Amino acid sequence: MKKFFTTLSNIWKIDDLRVRITNTLLFLLIYRVGSFVVLPGVNYASLANQQNKEGLTGLLNMFAGGSFSRASIFALGVMPYISASIVVQLLGIAVPYFAKLQKEGESGRNKINQWTRYLTIGITALQAIGYLRSQISVDQMELANPYFTILNVFVLTSGTMFVMWLGEKITDKGIGNGISLIIMVGIIFESRTSGAGGLVTFIVEIVALIGVVMFTVLIVQGTRKVAVQYAKRIVGNKQYGGVRQYIPLKVNAAGVMPIIFAQALMFIPATVQQFFPKAASNSILMSISDPRAWGHNILFAILIIAFTYFYTAITVNPNQMAEDMKKNGGFVPGIKPGRATGEFLDSVISKITLPGSIALAIIAVIPAIGALVGVSSSFARFFGGTSLIILVGVVLDTLQQIESHLLMRHYDGLMKTGRIKGRTAIPSADGTSQPVI
Repeated sequence: MKKFFTTLSNIWKIDDLRVRITNTLLFLLIYRVGSFVVLPGVNYASLANQQNKEGLTGLLNMFAGGSFSRASIFALGVMPYISASIVVQLLGIAVPYFAKLQKEGESGRNKINQWTRYLTIGITALQAIGYLRSQISVDQMELANPYFTILNVFVLTSGTMFVMWLGEKITDKGIGNGISLIIMVGIIFESRTSGAGGLVTFIVEIVALIGVVMFTVLIVQGTRKVAVQYAKRIVGNKQYGGVRQYIPLKVNAAGVMPIIFAQALMFIPATVQQFFPKAASNSILMSISDPRAWGHNILFAILIIAFTYFYTAITVNPNQMAEDMKKNGGFVPGIKPGRATGEFLDSVISKITLPGSIALAIIAVIPAIGALVGVSSSFARFFGGTSLIILVGVVLDTLQQIESHLLMRHYDGLMKTGRIKGRTAIPSADGTSQPVI
């Protein structure tokens, strides 16, 4: 305990770190206050009686920190920005113009960020129209259409852009990982625990939670190090190269994206049942639609494994990595530079992706297993799925940022032995690295 208070004191002594933490807390406070500001022209009293926090609505509500069900000005959260980022990332593979931008360094990244912002505005506007039509009925509107729709499409779009701006400010003026921190705070506040079942049940749940978190940390941090040797070069009186380094290939290079993609597909049967009532009596469709059914969870796990391979394939380019190594005079011991190195890296990535995808599928279905054994739905969200992986990753990144500031000022780190490691960035197709959400 003395070490803990000493560390807090050291953190507060560093002016830059103290200002960054204070800025982060203030920005997050603004986000939480804004999540309770209701859209203009919405009768919140009637809306509160019809809140639906199950299925896709529950997932979106969790990422938005409860703003989705409250019809807040931040109801859409940062999900449109994440969607736009994914689209631009995919365009970098399919469209030569974006692929060229990815290789232009800082100027290219600035242009990509600009395109991402423009696309975010368009996606948000479309999602805002769908949100207003699906979540707010006519009797909950206090303003006449189309004025109500036009006004709130503008408000929702502005709200998402403001949240995105807050995330960028947390990254620049705070402790980093702005967008991820906003998502994490929303998950924590929306999935607050309300356990039931007595003291013994609560203790068992806490022990199980600690075990799942430890397992998740292993998956988030797990890497396969590939040795890379660089040839010696003598320039003038200095020697360059001649050292051995390592490429950290992540066991789970896809992050939480496979779970998000799989969840989106798993909501299709429920949507079909809504539009075609006769199909609701189909036993197979009912089994797939029920999150507590074995059929649903088995299919969910298969989709996660498939999407893990898919997303890893489009984000990690072993051939580009091999070419970059060859240009810099690097090679994997025992492997020829160039195509042979690319095939070797591709083989390693394929092998480590299988256990990573299976572990990711296990984490994703743990909430359903917890619900089957009587764990409350709100607490079960902490047992696995998208929320837990995001929470673990963001906390590790944040602690690493704080520890880096401490070590730079010659203070002790947050741990007595070893150092905290954040989520290792994955090599991208352009030779740079990018964090996983």
